Amino acid sequence: MNRDASVRQATTSKNQWDVLVVGGGATGLGTAVDAAARGYRTLLVEQADFAKATSSRSTKLAHGGVRYLQQGNLSLVLEALKERGRMLHNAPHLVRRQSFVIPAHAPWEILFYGIGLKTYDALSGKSSFGKSRMMGAHIVRQLLPTIVSQNLSGGVEYFDGQFDDARYCIALAQTLESLGGVAINYARMTRLLKTNGTVSGAVIEDLETNTPFDVPARIVINATGVFTDSVRSLDEPLAVPTLTVSQGSHFVLPSSFLPGTHALMVPKTADGRVLFAIPWHTAVVVGTTDEGVPSASLEPRAMDVETSFLSHYVELYFGRKPKDVEVLSMWSGLRPLVRKQGARGTAALSREHTVLVSTSRLVSVTGGKWTTYRRMAQDAVDIAAKAAGLAHRTCTTQNLRLHGWNESAAANLDAEHELAVYGSDQSIINALATSTPELAALLHPQLPYRLAEVVWAAREEMARSVEDVLARRTRALFLNARAAIEVAPIVAACIAKELGRDKKWQDSEVASFRALANGYIYNSYS
Repeated sequence: MNRDASVRQATTSKNQWDVLVVGGGATGLGTAVDAAARGYRTLLVEQADFAKATSSRSTKLAHGGVRYLQQGNLSLVLEALKERGRMLHNAPHLVRRQSFVIPAHAPWEILFYGIGLKTYDALSGKSSFGKSRMMGAHIVRQLLPTIVSQNLSGGVEYFDGQFDDARYCIALAQTLESLGGVAINYARMTRLLKTNGTVSGAVIEDLETNTPFDVPARIVINATGVFTDSVRSLDEPLAVPTLTVSQGSHFVLPSSFLPGTHALMVPKTADGRVLFAIPWHTAVVVGTTDEGVPSASLEPRAMDVETSFLSHYVELYFGRKPKDVEVLSMWSGLRPLVRKQGARGTAALSREHTVLVSTSRLVSVTGGKWTTYRRMAQDAVDIAAKAAGLAHRTCTTQNLRLHGWNESAAANLDAEHELAVYGSDQSIINALATSTPELAALLHPQLPYRLAEVVWAAREEMARSVEDVLARRTRALFLNARAAIEVAPIVAACIAKELGRDKKWQDSEVASFRALANGYIYNSYS
């Protein structure tokens, strides 16, 4: 992908776009891929970087949702399990099977969770990731060697999916391009264009040059996640808000807290939430929380109530609270939850999605969960195509392989390899490192990334900043914030060389990244 070429295509095209998608997270990218795969002429714009907000800050799970099974929402679980299987099928370099263990502290809990997860297995059908099993306490201790074993009666093992959310979004953007679509990051929609009261495009501002340009389109799809209502208000200033915003925060801890390959699942905390501790890359992700927040932002920060909650449950299940330095990174993400009359707290709000069409024909798709992004996109494009009078074309993304997949890559995939997330591009990055030996060096002893990946991100993945590279092309900021800060100057120099930036730009980038990354460092005394 090349941003300059994409901007030229968007600004010089004299033809009307069939579909303009606003929002470059999972839903927006999935929607653009769906539209382009049907043969519609498609442009996507994103105000920041792809997956900048919610879509890079999930718990990294491709799952049906055991919690929704407990709530009796079988339709959502069925849909999510089916989509989980499609994610693995279409992007095996980004999605993998993961074992989860639920510890039980009374014999009845083993039976209760065991029966529930057998139902989960049955609902998975042909998309099953593996059969669950009930276990004695000695097996649970083997699988979760650091768990507090006092009063442990046994447990249940089940299987779900794990994936790299930000890398999945990049693969969607690359897939969109391969289908003839165009995606531009750092391009903000500032105003909707209307003809005879009907939305007919939008004004887009290129944030790198501060240059506005008009984009005529037969239909505009608002896929901006937690910012959905803000875009809707540009169309209808008095539109009734549809969303409540919920925040989820995570700790990243050293693997010593949970060595091995099995994840811990706490099915019900004191306030009714579900909590996970999951091996991820070289560390362990603990989360998530569920706290309502008054408004959306691109850089949410963990609240004291959330860090206290996470620290408490780490101590409860692993025997000690993490020291500040042991919290390698701490991040927060926001969820767009469709409002539900009478619901108490965000945990009770719907994780199902909705598609709205305004009187002026702005289509908004919102709500949902990461795992069901593809189905959200399918529904949005079905409705948008009908509203715009586009030629009817059936959705084709159910089995659409994403960028990075090919038969050879799938057959020889080593999921543990640091470059596995690149799929078929892995050999090209390896060749780049081989041809230029200095690019083969690790960025930092505590990070699994090489300088060749920085070059690749700038050349081929539309990375424009140090943050783009360290937060979303690699996951350095999310894995170890302190290490990411240390390598920022090296990354800035590398990007500057690739994009033709000067020393002043490098210094500014490093300062900006350090300020941002400091928010990922846990300080219990702050």
